[in-house]
Amino acid sequence: MPPSQALAPRSSTTLDSVQEILGTLVARYRRDEVLTSVRQIPAREAKFRPMPGWVTSALSEAYHAKGIQELYPHQAATAELVHSGKNVVVVTPTASGKTLCYNLPVLNAVLENPDTRALYLFPTKALAQDQLAELHDLTKRLDDCFGVFTYDGDTPSDARKAIRERGHVVLTNPDMLHTGILPHHTKWMRLFENLHYIVLDELHSYRGVFGSHLANVLRRLRRVAQFYGSSPQFICCSATIANPGELASQLIEMAVEVVEENGAPSGEKLFVFYNPPTVNRNLGIRRSYINESTRVAKELLARKLQTIVFANSRLHTEVLLTLLQQANPPKPGHPEPVRGYRGGYLPGERREIERGLREGRILGVVTTSALELGIDIGSLDACVMAGYAGSIASSWQRAGRAGRRSGSSCAVFVASSAPLDQFIVQHPDYFFGSSPEHAHIQPDNLEILVNHLKCAAFELPLSSDERFGNVDLPELCERLAEAGFLHRSGGNWHWVQEAYPADTISLRSVTSDNFVIIDTTGEGNGEPEVIGEVDFSSALTAVHPKAIYIHQAQQYQVERLDFDKRKAYVKPVNVDYFTDAIRYTQVRVLEIAEEETIPGPAARVHGDVLVRSQVVGFKKIKFSTNENVGSGKLELPENEMHTTAFWITLGHSLLAELPFTLSERQSGVYGLLYAFGSMATLLLMCDRRDLGSAVGEQPPSAGADIEWQEFATTGTERAFFEPNLYLYDAYPGGIGFSEPLYRICDVLRARTRELIAACPCENGCPSCVGPVADRSERSKVVALAILELLSSREALVTANADKESGHAS
Repeated sequence: MPPSQALAPRSSTTLDSVQEILGTLVARYRRDEVLTSVRQIPAREAKFRPMPGWVTSALSEAYHAKGIQELYPHQAATAELVHSGKNVVVVTPTASGKTLCYNLPVLNAVLENPDTRALYLFPTKALAQDQLAELHDLTKRLDDCFGVFTYDGDTPSDARKAIRERGHVVLTNPDMLHTGILPHHTKWMRLFENLHYIVLDELHSYRGVFGSHLANVLRRLRRVAQFYGSSPQFICCSATIANPGELASQLIEMAVEVVEENGAPSGEKLFVFYNPPTVNRNLGIRRSYINESTRVAKELLARKLQTIVFANSRLHTEVLLTLLQQANPPKPGHPEPVRGYRGGYLPGERREIERGLREGRILGVVTTSALELGIDIGSLDACVMAGYAGSIASSWQRAGRAGRRSGSSCAVFVASSAPLDQFIVQHPDYFFGSSPEHAHIQPDNLEILVNHLKCAAFELPLSSDERFGNVDLPELCERLAEAGFLHRSGGNWHWVQEAYPADTISLRSVTSDNFVIIDTTGEGNGEPEVIGEVDFSSALTAVHPKAIYIHQAQQYQVERLDFDKRKAYVKPVNVDYFTDAIRYTQVRVLEIAEEETIPGPAARVHGDVLVRSQVVGFKKIKFSTNENVGSGKLELPENEMHTTAFWITLGHSLLAELPFTLSERQSGVYGLLYAFGSMATLLLMCDRRDLGSAVGEQPPSAGADIEWQEFATTGTERAFFEPNLYLYDAYPGGIGFSEPLYRICDVLRARTRELIAACPCENGCPSCVGPVADRSERSKVVALAILELLSSREALVTANADKESGHAS
């Protein structure tokens, strides 16, 4: 939104109302235990730079008509870099006018040369639709002299030809580029011959598996563009993360310039951390964060403050929506004042809700991450986050949905009992300081790369002298030829299968070997319905028999898993728990990449491993409290996976010093690994499911032909053991997490210690070292003792080294 179009400042009573609400909510509790942080972030004045002289008069006048006569510093800097031919990534908060950073230079180039083409990539269809409205406004002001279109799964087939011919700016998403544009590049000849710009919006969302896939899709895109004689420039936009330049250059495999100065104005904001009161201090059980989020939102809505509530699952979205609609019934003849918004709603319904929020007709909205990204919903008064968003960057984006550029606003983060939530809520300085989050990808993961190599061969023959990632291309092509996918002719490899490879490759999973989930409700009528699919590596833990599978807020119980046909048969149920698979996992070290001894004695290592796992049972975990309320046994096939891992080896002399029994030490080791896994996801900006964990014994040597050994978990009388605490990439071939964990091992240990020490429970709970029902009563004490020993030994070694260097000098 342009500077002059900033919304009128809302009443200064907003923050007073919020302070009053907070007083009401915590009146019965110790305020400092529930409100762990109340930060008042002051308003920020705008800074301006003149419109660049190279901007055409027509475009300059169009922006003037919209009230934009000057640019913010980051807009001016980005536009200048793009105009001079550089690849750039701009990193500023929500509502800072990033759209203009790429629209200005791109549209200027189109006006100067009508043959110029640009491709805008957005992670979601909704975001592309939202940006389309802004571009259509500019098109009208410029007498429709250029074509702007979205191209996604909803685009009518009769409109597609016109888009390919007349689209100067085509807005799409990575999935459509992967399956609908690149394989049919001959139909897009006009675009590829003149492709000057590629825009990657919401860059920080392209990490892990999705980011690794996108890097390969962009390799294919540059390859096709090169075939048609073009070499496009990249303009990237990202929320605040620690390594935007590194992530952008990994994705596009070219150097990028980073623009981080933010000159956009922002209104005053009150940011509140709310930790639900403790119900049982010994077990670490707190009041339901869903109920507490509802209480907060009810108070805000009662004072007519326009509020957005974020939930982390579709199920929780529907629960919160039901509770808030009951508390805020519509007046006779009026629509619901509180609405829901998530994937699964029809596009027309979503547009209507967005309009209602902008125009103030809707007082509150409950949403998943669907409204987290930059869709225009106007300027709201308050944001309530029911649970941690998964990353600091996402949390700031959610908080940024309230307030935007003017007027006061508030954001309330209501923590769940999950370890990440508890760490963030107990350590506000970590959250409010400079971003510690690094986004990681691994484009050369062999499973992912080979799948995209098949797609690349389908699009254009592969030659032995071209480069596709850091792999031996001729060798891979020979392997694919032997498997019957390629045929060598005239020095090139050609695709020979009839199948269309991109159709079977999901950008959200590593392998294309997926299980289909079938709702058996309509089976009697001969109409069983396919409701979803999960990738092979997740199937055994997500859709095992008796598992609870959640789809579009509906819970389903898995009746049967047909392993051979890759099908899971489910029926709808209504229960207050979810299931967590119990896996028996063994890890064998194949090759050590790097190893370093740390005082303890202990060691940190990363390398290649073979993970052998089997699901042997499951736990029933209550939604509201994370309590273990039951279990069951299973017999499923064993699964093997070659991947990468980071691990810490604890020396037996370190464990022998601990004044605990053998079983207590073992349970403490498991509790420590549980906490390590929680903190690793925070530091890596990844999902908890992206990392597997296991405890194994230190083998005689890496890759030695040894018997698989199970680490004893109960009462076996083995006085000495040297456990390896493994955190492995939960995808075949690894996805790039193990080496970064090795590099930040010291930070991981320090943050894990802070997490456990800050937890108010006595012996261990789901918020720190895991549910105590699964471990001996002293797992928290033992885990802390191990970390204390490692820290004190390291401090002693450092002090001795300093003393020796002092003597030497």
